[in-house]
Amino acid sequence: MAFTRNRGSGDPNEPPKPMVSHEVEGLRELRQLAGKGQADIASALNIKQPSVSKIEKQTDMYLSTLRSYVEAIGGELELTVKLPERPVLRIHHLGTVSAVMAAKLSTRRKNDESSPRRRHG
Repeated sequence: MAFTRNRGSGDPNEPPKPMVSHEVEGLRELRQLAGKGQADIASALNIKQPSVSKIEKQTDMYLSTLRSYVEAIGGELELTVKLPERPVLRIHHLGTVSAVMAAKLSTRRKNDESSPRRRHG
């Protein structure tokens, strides 16, 4: 997928933002633009080629499936939200555990393991 650069607000210190300059009809066209075959995607995802065909025909799927597919063609999935009268927002950690959350979960598990458990009954 081709991108053009834009300075946005005109602030010279603001980094350029990618803007979509080409739209695709679906995953099949996206894969073809990336120069990949279904067999390439199947190998990267450790699935069979007919499963890739099925993914490409789906109209509804998990974000994790879409992310894996996009990464298999060499891309990176970005999720943006457009709210009325607000700038476009990018969601960074949807469907993933951030480092902060992972540390909290790890600490909680360690605390649970070290505290004595009460028996009821």
